[in-house]
Amino acid sequence: MRAGLRLKLILIFILSAMSLNGCMVGPDFKAPAAPAVKSYTEKPLPKKTVATPLTTSGGKSQQFIMGQDIPGEWWTLFQSASLNRLIMLGMENSPNLASAMMTLKQSEETLKAQIESTMYPSVNGQLQGERQRFSAATFGATTSPPSEFNLYNATVNVSYTLDVFGANRRQIEALRAQVDYEAFQLQAAYLTLTSNIVTTAITAASLQAQIKATNELVKSHEKQLTIVQRQFLLGGVSKADVLSQVVQLEQTQATLPPLQTQLAQAKYALAVLVGEFPGNSQIPDFNLSSLQLPTKLPVSLSSNLVRQRPDIRASEALLHEASAQVGVATANLFPQITLNGAYGYTANNTNTLFTRQANTWDYTGGLTQPIFNAGALQSQRRAAIDAYKAANAEYQETVLLAFQNVADTLRALENDAKTLRAEKAAEVAAKKSLSLTQSQFQLGGVSYISLLNAEQQYQQSKIATIQAEATRYADTAALFQALGGGWWNRQPNKLEKNNVKNVA
Repeated sequence: MRAGLRLKLILIFILSAMSLNGCMVGPDFKAPAAPAVKSYTEKPLPKKTVATPLTTSGGKSQQFIMGQDIPGEWWTLFQSASLNRLIMLGMENSPNLASAMMTLKQSEETLKAQIESTMYPSVNGQLQGERQRFSAATFGATTSPPSEFNLYNATVNVSYTLDVFGANRRQIEALRAQVDYEAFQLQAAYLTLTSNIVTTAITAASLQAQIKATNELVKSHEKQLTIVQRQFLLGGVSKADVLSQVVQLEQTQATLPPLQTQLAQAKYALAVLVGEFPGNSQIPDFNLSSLQLPTKLPVSLSSNLVRQRPDIRASEALLHEASAQVGVATANLFPQITLNGAYGYTANNTNTLFTRQANTWDYTGGLTQPIFNAGALQSQRRAAIDAYKAANAEYQETVLLAFQNVADTLRALENDAKTLRAEKAAEVAAKKSLSLTQSQFQLGGVSYISLLNAEQQYQQSKIATIQAEATRYADTAALFQALGGGWWNRQPNKLEKNNVKNVA
């Protein structure tokens, strides 16, 4: 038989054997069904929240749009060019995103290596030259002198393990699930980054407003101190009243450094989020007046939440991986069949190496069946089943917490609007009360204690209004995050296009 034909027969034998891979033992994974719930909250949401008259958009009414999809770039709804630029910068420079991308690429390469090493035959070529000295005494001869000779060998080896019971394919399935997990971890990292930038910017805007309001209160206290000092010189008030006003001024001024510290920390946090050093960053100033409160809030159907939240999808991928590992452990209980073939030439000199007379070949098959392992393989399978049950429980917990997250945020938005209206009403009443008390005090109609109380009430109510307004912005961002952030609608940025595939 000709040498080329013999090699072809060996390859055909191995490749034909690949078609003998049978069905896969173990469970076939099916994604858990969406929870049979119709709404996120026990009581229906109002069609829209209450409105509060403010000079900024923070007092506008918000309408809940049931079943509407989430925009991929939801942060643009706040209509802040500075915020948009900051988020784009963060997406390009964030070390956390870069790490998540590389972890995903690593898992993709691991999957590729597993497919290439197990689903296809292993083919290796070997070329070897050897010189030996041979003694006839090895075979009991005593008269023959030692002889020296050369030995040359050129061989191609082909090996393949039949995946009759699906152990290799289940392992590949597990690695594919790991790729899915890392992909959704990347989407979760994007969502966390964008949400953190938005909420931190809102915090900075709130602190800016609180500092501005506090400075205005300081100026008001300084004017009031001037009035009290004049009245003291005229004998209208006591020295204790002057000192009380000084204390009030100093106490108000003392609230400024902590606010300024918090503002600096918020800017430093923004710098780190966008991948810059605090000392080198140019973080813009954010003001509540420069942000627009989204008035139409999309609320995804509850049945869609499990497909939208990256954390739920990542948990589902881990459940899929655990299911595949049960299949691997089950397949390990069955025989393994290995096929090997070798084709080559062996000769004493290079002139005759690739001749017909020097041709060698062999092909073999082997079967390995576990007979006794003290129950180790059965224990490994039971452990894999237990791991699957644990992953399933963790998945259910993730789903429950996700629904709680959405419910909390929806109710918070409803109550935020009511809180802002109440705080603004209290601020307006406190301002009227302060103005009236100041006039009465100048005329001697009320005591100085009454004036101090009125000043304190107005100061507290003004700051409370600012905080309530900022909370509406922050909880609006939290709703988009809780509903998954619309990652399925987001176009991949330059960094993603250059490094990873977009997950569908």
